[in-house]
Amino acid sequence: MTSAALPRVLVADDEPANILLIAHALKDECEIVQVASGTDVLERVILGDIDLILLDVVMPGPDGFEICRVLKSSPITAGIPIIFVTALDERRDETRGLDAGAVDYITKPIHPAVVKARVRTHLELKKARDLLEQLASVDPLTGVANRRRFDFALEEEWRRTRRAGRWLSLAIVDVDHFKRFNDRHGHLAGDERLRTIAGALAKSTRRAGDLVARYGGEEFGLILPEVEPAMMLGVIRTVLNGVTAGSGAGATTPGQETVTVSIGAVSAIPPRESTLTDMLAAADNLLYEAKASGRDRCIHLDMGTQRKTTVNRTAPS
Repeated sequence: MTSAALPRVLVADDEPANILLIAHALKDECEIVQVASGTDVLERVILGDIDLILLDVVMPGPDGFEICRVLKSSPITAGIPIIFVTALDERRDETRGLDAGAVDYITKPIHPAVVKARVRTHLELKKARDLLEQLASVDPLTGVANRRRFDFALEEEWRRTRRAGRWLSLAIVDVDHFKRFNDRHGHLAGDERLRTIAGALAKSTRRAGDLVARYGGEEFGLILPEVEPAMMLGVIRTVLNGVTAGSGAGATTPGQETVTVSIGAVSAIPPRESTLTDMLAAADNLLYEAKASGRDRCIHLDMGTQRKTTVNRTAPS
């Protein structure tokens, strides 16, 4: 197993000998990241690649109890298991640590076999929890994110881009004449069509931060962080063309008619006076405008300049 595949464990202790002992105990099972103060813990964990934390209580800066409370209060870091490894061996100290949100409490002197066994157990539990969370956020029919995941991700990106003054783009995609297709070919064919469309949307939005979700019924939602209006117009055209191409345009087999979609899309640097609800409402209204004006197109709004642009699918040559 390469180091890239190993779980990453943050060891926070101001005694180098303790870190070396733990690193030796977890050799070949974990990648060890070392820090020596409470402040260093917070700065390192925010990078988002830590699977478990072994945390001393008495360190320079904020103590371990305070660090644990801070990490557990944030939705970004709350899921990281924390094990206290400390010389404080009173029952009240252990209770305080568990009340702060730790999953385990190990007292010094360290017994390597005990540390290894407990770390392994809690990493396995975290892996199982992560899998359950992933399953809970995936639409079972199409395999893309579900509405719950969409809402959570959009709220997070709204806050992040507003804080950083960066662009956020959003699109609501509706499959044209889907009810008519379902009535003609049946729900099994309709389900297969939704799966094909979801795959085409995923191929059209491949950046690491992009999210494709089933928004509801035959609607999909796209979240594209840090995509400004001009770039968004290009993404939209790729989506329109990709969905149709993925459906086997021009096929004559029953259930294989050309698929088109209508899209309402917005781009904004989230302003303080606006809300996420305003952005969603704007995208929804633009979707209805696109459908009312003939379908198989997108209407996009730059919320900064209020410039509205209609984007059509590229006609096949």
